[in-house]
Amino acid sequence: MNYSGIDLHSNNSVITVTDETDRVVAEKRLPNDLAKIIGFLLPWREGLAGVVVESTYNWYWLVDGLRAAGFVVHLANTGAIKKYDGLKHSGDEADARQLAHLLRLGILPTGTILPPAQRAIRDLARKRMQLVRSRTSHILAIENIMARQQAVKITSNVIKRMTASDVDRMGLPEDVGLAVQSNLAVITTLSAQIDLLEKRLQERVGERPDYALLASVPGIGRILATIILLETGPIGRFAAVGNFASYARCVDSQRLSNGKKKGEGNTRNGNKYLAWAFVEAANFALRFCPEAKRFYERKKARTNTVVAIKALAHKLARACFHILKERKPFDVMRCFA
Repeated sequence: MNYSGIDLHSNNSVITVTDETDRVVAEKRLPNDLAKIIGFLLPWREGLAGVVVESTYNWYWLVDGLRAAGFVVHLANTGAIKKYDGLKHSGDEADARQLAHLLRLGILPTGTILPPAQRAIRDLARKRMQLVRSRTSHILAIENIMARQQAVKITSNVIKRMTASDVDRMGLPEDVGLAVQSNLAVITTLSAQIDLLEKRLQERVGERPDYALLASVPGIGRILATIILLETGPIGRFAAVGNFASYARCVDSQRLSNGKKKGEGNTRNGNKYLAWAFVEAANFALRFCPEAKRFYERKKARTNTVVAIKALAHKLARACFHILKERKPFDVMRCFA
């Protein structure tokens, strides 16, 4: 049996094939050309236990291409792989061999490879979040300009409805007015694109039963339900509720020895989009759910605001896991009993 690891870069990849004793039987650096990579691995395909590809920003084309060519592909969770600190020398070849080595030992941390169609709609939701963040930066820029120039505070909702004529009537200096007009033009364009993406997302996920179940949770509206549903993927990939809460970054990270805290682990391990979504849901739940408000106040009395919000986000994450697993709507008494 042979094992393969690929150290993927932006324009090239180092591919290694090892045997059951970790002896390298083939190794080469190739350009990121799917035909050349498949051609290199083809002689080993029948006896290959699997090909390990790093979960980098550009893995889609390689993983999809190798799977279409009949290879068993594993997506390595690079955030969960820690190198041995005592190594004197490491490089791309050593990284590729390490991936193959972990696969042979059966201890390779892996990520889920969603079908291309599911990844596309999930990435569309991430694109919406990117555009919203960009729009927010331009809204804040206008707020700051008005605070400096006229000592007035304008809300984001007012800015979103503002027109070029409104800016002209503000009596700003010519160059300052041009700066505001520039920000406003970008905000208008981004808002139109955000509306377009939200409409497409609603068409894609709005009819799913899981979407309606998530929307039953206080604090989770149509946007947060969409993000949570798409970022979670198949709920069956999580063995227990704790695994899901950890993936959503809703649990603390610490290293203990003899009952004492000795440090923290990888706090970034997990899904940052889910983490954001559940914190947002917690903030909204405080407004609309008395039970959530009481839970938050009890936690805040013993800790602080940040920890209390995170604890409420953890509660909602656990509730969403059970909702998706059991196909039942939100039960406030079960969540906050």
